[in-house]
Amino acid sequence: MLGAGVFVVFAPAAGLAGKLLLVSILIAGAVAYCNAVASAQLAAKYPESGGTYVYGRKQLGEWPGFLAGWGFVTGKTASCAAMALTFGQYVAPDYATPVAIAAVAALTGVNLLGITRTAFLTRVLLGIVLATLIFVAAASILGPHPAGAGLTSGTGALSPGELSDGDSGSAWGILPAAGLMFFAFAGYARIATLGEEVKDPARVIPRAILGALAAAFGIYLVLAVLLLQHLPLPQLAASPAPLLDAVAHSQLAAGAPFVQGGAAAASLGALLALITGVGRTAMAMARERDLPGPLARIGGRHTVPFVAELAVAAVVILLLLTSNVMTVVGFSSFGVLMYYAVANAAAYTLQERPFHAPKWLNAAGLAGCLVLAFTLPPSSVLTMAAVLAAGVGARAVALRLRRNRTGAA
Repeated sequence: MLGAGVFVVFAPAAGLAGKLLLVSILIAGAVAYCNAVASAQLAAKYPESGGTYVYGRKQLGEWPGFLAGWGFVTGKTASCAAMALTFGQYVAPDYATPVAIAAVAALTGVNLLGITRTAFLTRVLLGIVLATLIFVAAASILGPHPAGAGLTSGTGALSPGELSDGDSGSAWGILPAAGLMFFAFAGYARIATLGEEVKDPARVIPRAILGALAAAFGIYLVLAVLLLQHLPLPQLAASPAPLLDAVAHSQLAAGAPFVQGGAAAASLGALLALITGVGRTAMAMARERDLPGPLARIGGRHTVPFVAELAVAAVVILLLLTSNVMTVVGFSSFGVLMYYAVANAAAYTLQERPFHAPKWLNAAGLAGCLVLAFTLPPSSVLTMAAVLAAGVGARAVALRLRRNRTGAA
């Protein structure tokens, strides 16, 4: 949730929402809260690996579960490649792809050693990222604050292709920006994918999901306020590295390399969590024969789905070698929103629910996911829709062949 996204997401979101960026964060936080409550409800009832793939199957049926699982696995595999490449570009821009491949191999090795080592490394990386964000906040507060910066110096979003303030914000700028901000802290789903490896999951997983979301939401909101006060909107919207720019244009400019190191650590942390979550979801799908059976194999005393982990790493490396993954990662946004839409629909059907999770909250989460999904750029929607359709078609063929073999026997 505090991965590479925190170092890049504020620029495109500010370009879309302008001075209304804080409204986008509030909308994203509200949708994320609905999703987090739904995920926590379901994780407490079904403490199994697989997350919403399992919940959808149990509460809604096989097809909604498959749609959630397939959207998560395909979208997040592309995100893995993007995070790896982000790390490579920060560490060694001239050798970004080889460094990215090395990072995928190393972190897959960590995952194969067991989830406790994964959690330990995640804590180390998180500590580095938090220290970096505190440094950026200090730099933004100290200034200097150039003319044109500030929440009241201008009103609107940037016009497409322009680097100047527009006349007014619009709902169609706020909502896509909310979609971007939502994905920046939507990683709480991966907590639920680890249900089988958590002690006392019915108590621990809901607390972890809601606590992580609250912390991430507060950090993003504070950073947005500070960035809008410190950088002119055109500069913030055009920057490929807004947090680095915030430090470079401050009294603490000498600390810019520290921010670059923090961004590299954040990329590693996001990649580590993504590989872990995608591997567990692929394992759960393989158990139900929605993916090839060998992906369900677990090995070693750490109960790690080693075949699924290795398969995910292989696909990520293939993407790094054959694709410009930064141009195709956008379609994962649509897939993950569909994943959470299924989670909210599944939670809506639960009969037993805590007082803080009324049915209307699940309905609001479902509606919010669909609204954000269909306000994404059309190319992202169409690409992911094609991927989802291909998965649905392949499963339908596999089911028919399976029935034919059963009937013949």
